[in-house]
Amino acid sequence: AALLWGTILLGCSCGPGPPRVGAAPLLAATYVLDDADGLGREFDGIGAVSGGGATSRLLVNYQEPYRSQILDYLFKPNFGASLHILKVEIGGDAQSTDGTEPSHMHYENDENYFRGYEWWLMKEAKKRNPKIKLIGLPWAFPGWIGKGENWPYDYPDITAYYIVSWILGAKQYHDLDIDYIGIWNERAFSSKYIKLLRYTLDKHGLEQVRIIASDRLWEPISFVMLIDSELHGVVDVIGAHYPGTKTVQNALLTGKKLWSSEDYSTFNNDVGAGCWARILNQNYVNGNMTSTIAWNLVASYYEQLPFGRCGLMTAQEPWSGHYKVESPIWITAHTTQFTQPGWSYLQVDGHLEGGGSFVALTDGLGNLTIIIETMSHNHSKCIRPPLPNFSVIPQRATFYLRGSFYMVEALQVWHSRLDFESGNSSLFQQLHPVKVWRGRFSLDLNVDEVYTLTTLKTERKCGFPEPPPPQPFPSSYKDDFNIRNPPFSEAPNFADQTGVFEYFVNASDPGDHVFTLRQVVVQRPITWVSDADQTVSVIGNFKWVNMTVTCDIYIEKPRDGGVFIAGRVDNGGIYVRRTKGVFFWVFADGTYRVTGDLAGEEILMKGLSGVRDNAWHTLTLNIQGNSASGLLNGYPLWENVTVSKPRNGWAALGTRSFEFAQFDNFHVE
Repeated sequence: AALLWGTILLGCSCGPGPPRVGAAPLLAATYVLDDADGLGREFDGIGAVSGGGATSRLLVNYQEPYRSQILDYLFKPNFGASLHILKVEIGGDAQSTDGTEPSHMHYENDENYFRGYEWWLMKEAKKRNPKIKLIGLPWAFPGWIGKGENWPYDYPDITAYYIVSWILGAKQYHDLDIDYIGIWNERAFSSKYIKLLRYTLDKHGLEQVRIIASDRLWEPISFVMLIDSELHGVVDVIGAHYPGTKTVQNALLTGKKLWSSEDYSTFNNDVGAGCWARILNQNYVNGNMTSTIAWNLVASYYEQLPFGRCGLMTAQEPWSGHYKVESPIWITAHTTQFTQPGWSYLQVDGHLEGGGSFVALTDGLGNLTIIIETMSHNHSKCIRPPLPNFSVIPQRATFYLRGSFYMVEALQVWHSRLDFESGNSSLFQQLHPVKVWRGRFSLDLNVDEVYTLTTLKTERKCGFPEPPPPQPFPSSYKDDFNIRNPPFSEAPNFADQTGVFEYFVNASDPGDHVFTLRQVVVQRPITWVSDADQTVSVIGNFKWVNMTVTCDIYIEKPRDGGVFIAGRVDNGGIYVRRTKGVFFWVFADGTYRVTGDLAGEEILMKGLSGVRDNAWHTLTLNIQGNSASGLLNGYPLWENVTVSKPRNGWAALGTRSFEFAQFDNFHVE
């Protein structure tokens, strides 16, 4: 009798087909939701990472209205993903997965709070949701911080000053309040440095900024906090990465907030959505984690770089305007549109008898949200860690609402079903409300589904007209860098993989090269991965085979300075050191080389060029089939060099070492 007509409709409308005639009865189980004995942990929100690194690189170059549409899907409340938290990389001039992000202090005597795109992104997020929480975390640091050592903790006062400068700059130049600050992404922490960072924050009136540590594993940070009361006093949140929904006893014993401060990192198809749905619930159910943050926010980097399309949505074609709202966006909405940071979890076990999980949250004012997921093992594998086997079967769940929820009469219902057979997934659809009768209702749950049941009525699924269709990168592309007040410090579509290439005003040049692109990192950074020993920025279509690359170049470093242009460049990101391609180098000592790799070890041709430093020259590289040739200032310098591998790749430019150099009138055909 308790299964009222609305519920029966619901039970039938969500199944994969007609009712099971003569099938075995569903596994049935009951669950009690009660706040009479108090609540569980405070919910801190769902978020995503921009950076770590350069994951939003191509987003900034989208034309309107498409750029604003993408931002709305990510940040606008009750619209799409409606994210509660945005975490950004504090650029360190070094490779941090898919590229480098520029530092606000390239050199000791240098401060600039307008480099890169994270300032812009944080402002766009705040514009849409003034309540969004902001987190800053460094992956790498400029070299001067370590005074030549690849380590940020030898001079902890300098490192703390550098990080606090970033927080102060966010406020002074962009009116952004940073809520949380991290230590060093997935690398060692120093207790001395963390304490000094807290002291430096407080000294600058930043008491409200909370510290997250250590953005790696639960240990050893949890153990050290238990034996060091001063460290325990200054760390507000223990953040672990890819915890596999589990925590450890020491972390629980600290009594601190526990977060999965980086998770997901999975290809954004429906299996990625299944991964995300499972961990959003089970990070709390299994691991008491009250926030889960996805790497990454939006896949806005060349797809052939590492972890292509591992964002909540995809926006990697600013030249066409094409983007794709992937299924993880709508899985996110199942939680974010029906909760807010400051709500509390109910004290429930959260495991469903037939497999899957549920969480329940309340605002303490009578509102209730229940999120249920029944993701199967093979349809919810994240990229890491390995997922132990488990089974999920169709089941009937009956919920009893007790305490202050007993008087709830109906719940709004939102539903997603990931369909791995036909590919016709149904995402974030509103169904008939479920009637609650004497504090009780039932739901028939199938496999690979997500339900949100809520007292709230503010949420909605929004959308824009279809964006333009996908197009490859233009086969003829030019940039003369002639822009007096660029909106961003970097030229469109160039993806720096070691070093940082910025717009530059060459005040000493009265001629054709006033506005140029300049490589500005002159000391090896404190790296996160193995950056190349050369600097390099890639651009174009990875599938390009035959191409002509032309660029004006200006070597600034006397004697051993050098620059290159390249084609068929096959690698970047964390693998940048092993990059192959066809590289045409000229050096300040008047020599040239053609190599098959960025490292310059596979020499295909070499000779004299007459190029010198502090003068402009034009390089042209022509690659056709198995043959390459090079021109200097329009005249053939070398030809008929045989190139067999790689078969295809990007165009690129760069320098021999961490050195100043300029580029102008770039053209690829």
